[in-house]
Amino acid sequence: MDGKPAMRPPRRPPLPSSKRSAVWLVGLLVALCFFTLPLLLALSRGRPNLSDVSKMSISVTARHEDETSTQAEANSDPAAPGIREQRDRDRLLGGLLSPDISESTCHSRYRSSLHRKAPSPHSPSPYLVSRLRKYEALHRKCGPGTLFYKKSLMQLTSAHSMGLVDCNYLVWAPSSHLGDRVLSMASAFLYALLTRRVFLVHVTGDMAGLFCEPFPGASWELPSGFLVPNLTQLHRGSDSSYGNLLRANKVPAGVRGESLPSYAYVHLEHDHQQPDQLFFCDDDQTVLSKVNWLILRSNLYFTPGLFLVPQFEDELRWMFPARSTTFHHIGRYLFHPSNKVWDVITRYHASYMASYQEKIGLEITTFAWNPVPPDEYLKQITACTSQEKILPDVVDPASSVAHEEVSAASKAVLVSSAQPEYAEKLKSMYYEHGTVTGETVGVLQPGAGKLPKNEKALVEMFLQSFCDVSVVSGWSTVGYVGHGLAGIKPWLLLPPSNKTAVDPPCVQAASMDPCFHAPPSYDCRAKKNGDLGAVLRHVRHCEDVGSGLKLFD
Repeated sequence: MDGKPAMRPPRRPPLPSSKRSAVWLVGLLVALCFFTLPLLLALSRGRPNLSDVSKMSISVTARHEDETSTQAEANSDPAAPGIREQRDRDRLLGGLLSPDISESTCHSRYRSSLHRKAPSPHSPSPYLVSRLRKYEALHRKCGPGTLFYKKSLMQLTSAHSMGLVDCNYLVWAPSSHLGDRVLSMASAFLYALLTRRVFLVHVTGDMAGLFCEPFPGASWELPSGFLVPNLTQLHRGSDSSYGNLLRANKVPAGVRGESLPSYAYVHLEHDHQQPDQLFFCDDDQTVLSKVNWLILRSNLYFTPGLFLVPQFEDELRWMFPARSTTFHHIGRYLFHPSNKVWDVITRYHASYMASYQEKIGLEITTFAWNPVPPDEYLKQITACTSQEKILPDVVDPASSVAHEEVSAASKAVLVSSAQPEYAEKLKSMYYEHGTVTGETVGVLQPGAGKLPKNEKALVEMFLQSFCDVSVVSGWSTVGYVGHGLAGIKPWLLLPPSNKTAVDPPCVQAASMDPCFHAPPSYDCRAKKNGDLGAVLRHVRHCEDVGSGLKLFD
């Protein structure tokens, strides 16, 4: 202490009375806005409602618990640093994903974007994001293990539906192979979203451990001991199918929920017939809305059929202003490989794919009902990649034609096929001959190893989704999933005719959305059979399946 007396700071002079009044008035106006704005928003009756849209302006950042390995994946990616930073900001896919799932439990959920050249140019609509958050809240309220779920199970012991209840359910049961399953699950989840049902998946042994849980704080797996037995054996002729209920006149007009059965089976496989196809009619959707439990089996991407139901039209338009992005958004929201599968995917990508400047996905599928000799089909494939400048031609030693300027670019061709000879012949072609452009072409085929069949298929789907260009056999659902997740329009190899490759060999699809291979023939609006590809502008026939339907913008 130096003995000097403590100095008190000078007192600030008071504001003039006029300025005090102005400050008081501004404060009053702010308070009025604060208290009246929520009331105005609550009274708004427009759809989508303002509270939904306003939530979308809030920036949400996920908590990343495993930052070291995440950064290692980012650093191994060959993309420019600016693009990596942009993708890192898009870890929640434009708001599509909730941040409320721990990254350590599902690495793929937050890291898939690191393996693509750029973020998706297709942003989810604010209304879709809002509906997904509301659905997640519904699933937490009504999902397995909750009191509402236990209460709802009791309905299955009754012969009839219990009318108005807190929670209704859609149970998806698997059919066919994984490509079909992924597409039908996406369609079933969208239907659950539209009808405010809780979506549950009957996970059979061959699907166990494939996917992460997509909904925060709740499971999508149907618990064991479900009161309806043998879900995977339900078929078109099952007594509980909606088509058979109609045939037996158990669904009279104006029916009340209490007079309906406690559950109904919806059969939407490729062999569905007209009574089952009435699922896509407005009146029948009104009836089904009164059934507490629906069980659905399908091996089809039936989403385009949902767009034909008048009562769903507005909701679907708000969720998907760009119709062709429907599977792209639903697929990226719903399907995330488990950590075990993701480890296989990332190790293969880092070891074999990451160093190439451009990646071409080639998914080759042949069908027993439309066979073609491998050599003949390979001619069609190389004709497509050559004519469309997807892959460079190889040098013909006997030709005197001048070659193009030498390029240092490199391309990887990722071949997914059950027939290894396609990859082997392409590999020999590019190994034995240089390319006319000087580009390096590497032909890759993920080995089957000891992976189970469905695990291998899932690995290939996601590796295909990391490609910049997609060439896909017509009708291939595995191919549909790959380019749908990638968000790119594929080059479709048109189906062979009479065991002979066709010309033109391929066509670029006008839409990235998958094809509904076996749509209904009954036009509910006209109440007669008709061409459903001519009902709505954005639902038209597929390029590779003339009778099929797909979504267009």
